Amino acid sequence: MRFTRPLMTLCASALMAFSAAGTGWSSDLQDLSAKERDAFRAEVRAYLLDNPEVLMEAISVLEQRQAQQAEVSDRQMVANNAAALFETSTDLVLGNPNGDITIVEFLDYRCGYCKKAHPEVNALLENDGNIKLIVKEFPILGDASVLASRFAIATHIVAGDAAYADVHEALMNAGNNVTEGSLKRLLRGTDVDVDAVMETMNSEEVTKIIVTNRALGQAMQISGTPSFVFETEMLRGYVPYDRMIQLVTELRAEG
Repeated sequence: MRFTRPLMTLCASALMAFSAAGTGWSSDLQDLSAKERDAFRAEVRAYLLDNPEVLMEAISVLEQRQAQQAEVSDRQMVANNAAALFETSTDLVLGNPNGDITIVEFLDYRCGYCKKAHPEVNALLENDGNIKLIVKEFPILGDASVLASRFAIATHIVAGDAAYADVHEALMNAGNNVTEGSLKRLLRGTDVDVDAVMETMNSEEVTKIIVTNRALGQAMQISGTPSFVFETEMLRGYVPYDRMIQLVTELRAEG
């Protein structure tokens, strides 16, 4: 199916060339007779067999155009949802709150690629020192993921930013077998009121945050984790450390 549009472009160009060469064929494919159509198809087929690199060139051009269109669309989505992305008080904020570059990460605590990216994101924040990271709870991998996000958000409500950051770090480094018992153990030895957190987990306040984040993810056409917004740039999926550094450098250069 990916060949359809390049082939149409190639066919149209070939037809124009044939017409210009005085073949007498119509400039509109719909106006060709059955005999002309068969001849045209034979000419195109012969040309592609003799010059297969043209097809790959056409596909490459199409993919570049589609990538450019997707980038424009992503930037527009970021602009349309800027307030929800960057100005929500319920989110976890890490790094430098006054940083000159803001990154938003949609994550699921049971996502393998989120866990893979986590130490690299931490390294970026530590080594740069001027980046603000906003974490969006985006549990999409089942009930255990929702349980983990509810626990993290409830900890924030009950115990504040620092406790939320500690729980976030613990969940990113924990296994995927999330249960109420395993979550309670994360708060063992802390000053956080565990019973209050567990009671808050199923509150409407927590539910609203998760529902709002899911609606934002849908508006941003996010279907997987991790997904990042680097200022105006959307990146879906795992982003290696070197690529993150490159993006931050480019964003700063753009001002």
